[in-house]
Amino acid sequence: MSEAAETGALEARRLDLAHGQQRVIEALDLRLPPGRVTAIVGPNGCGKSTLLAGLARLHAPGGGCVLLDGTDIQRLPARELARRLALLPQEAIAPEGLTVRDLIRFGRQPHQGFLRQWSRQDHLAVEAALAAADLLALAERPLEALSGGQRQRAWIAMTIAQQTPLLLLDEPTSALDLGHQLEVFELVRRLAGEGRTLAMVLHDLASACRYADQLVAMRDGRIVAEGAPHEVVTRELVGELYDIDCTLMHDPVTGTPLLTNLRRLS
Repeated sequence: MSEAAETGALEARRLDLAHGQQRVIEALDLRLPPGRVTAIVGPNGCGKSTLLAGLARLHAPGGGCVLLDGTDIQRLPARELARRLALLPQEAIAPEGLTVRDLIRFGRQPHQGFLRQWSRQDHLAVEAALAAADLLALAERPLEALSGGQRQRAWIAMTIAQQTPLLLLDEPTSALDLGHQLEVFELVRRLAGEGRTLAMVLHDLASACRYADQLVAMRDGRIVAEGAPHEVVTRELVGELYDIDCTLMHDPVTGTPLLTNLRRLS
């Protein structure tokens, strides 16, 4: 793990975010536990992706602030912020013909400059990212030749190459089948094991419970529950979030919540 991955704390204080005149997030407080995986869940339109964009400075706040290591991110130079925080958006697009290694090299751009061109340190960072995502054997393969899970791991590897302590992932398993989802979640857990802090927006509550250390449940632009999944996920919370009833059980191996017998409340 890089030296940069040993520090970093991200916190929202009284954060307001809006789309035009429509307020989406209002007076929201949130702190990402360092070295842990936080899953942000909730129904469509509740503000999950907007919140992630605000945490990454892609969405300017109408009020409140986001602090990175105690500094308002609005005050940080763009290159410095990119050295400390990486974001993988929902719909990442790469030019046709780009190889896995080419894509991952883009993660080193925040470390380049007029007086600092490609170096051995950059090369080692790319190789380390390939290894972390288990992509060394696929490094020269075009992205379009990869499976969905392999391609998503390549995008995450690009953020790894940035060597930031913080990774924000917006629906990293969207449109992936179960096997490819597992590839991504296992990579996320390995990165947290190295000391990185991760936050990811997820639609699948069961996966969030299984792979996250902290769950942030949102509805209508506000946080309605926050904490370890086994502490905050209840039958009542599931009903409040998704308007469904369920039978709540716990995985006999991991102890994480399991939802069965799902049925609409209305």
